[in-house]
Amino acid sequence: MRTFLECVPCFVRQALDSARLVTDDETVHEQVLREVLREVGELDFHNSPPVMGQHMHRLIRRLVADDDPYRNIKDHFNRLALALYPELEKRIEGSRDPLETAVRVAIAGNIIDFASNYGLEDSRVEETIESSLVAPLSKSAVEDLRESADRATSILYLGDNAGEIVFDRLLIEQLPRQKVTYVVRGSPVINDATMSDALATGMTDLVEVIDNGSDAPGTILETCSVAFRRRFQSADLVIAKGQGNYETLSEADKSIFYLLKVKCPVIARHIGCDVDSLVVLRRP
Repeated sequence: MRTFLECVPCFVRQALDSARLVTDDETVHEQVLREVLREVGELDFHNSPPVMGQHMHRLIRRLVADDDPYRNIKDHFNRLALALYPELEKRIEGSRDPLETAVRVAIAGNIIDFASNYGLEDSRVEETIESSLVAPLSKSAVEDLRESADRATSILYLGDNAGEIVFDRLLIEQLPRQKVTYVVRGSPVINDATMSDALATGMTDLVEVIDNGSDAPGTILETCSVAFRRRFQSADLVIAKGQGNYETLSEADKSIFYLLKVKCPVIARHIGCDVDSLVVLRRP
């Protein structure tokens, strides 16, 4: 798995990106950079990057005096995804295997990740969707997911980013949705989806939506609410989107289906695939 040392340059970039989203004042940019570098020197490097990210982004939000510096970006990609939704819905329903196609689209949405893709262009999202519809994908893993969803009495779907939430909606529409509860972050971190994104994209009209009580860019169980942890432990089936959820839950004592687009060579090595692969993986 990734070490924090491998992610230091990414955190420094995220710090400056967050500051630039809020102000053009280079004095503030410099302050943010200095404080982040000071914080890096005091953190335990043995923790996972999402643990570090939680600490770092709390600091960044305080320094830029904005509780949600990525709000405009999240709104933009929610609107983009909603604009793409009708055509994608038609393509899914008209495909040979709607569930598999919906899985591909949901994973494609994982490209909307400003922790790794700051400055993502709209065209890149559409290109990723098209390439994901024909990319290699384990059919046996999709069948396992299908059968597990049919057998389950309760499904907990752990979301990842704003914008991407719309692509998750397309997949949930192919699942037994009466069983599904969708989970967002408890409060803003980077461009991760929160309850306001669930409301804006219609997810709350489709299924029950809860938050996990945490501001980590992943699912760090010990920082999540008691209510969420109870739902997590009692769920028959857990579906987790994105690298952050994979990094924070892959050692959990729970059978979980991970759906993600691999963006990091370290994660690729850990899973045993290439960067940019579409992954449907059940562990343990």
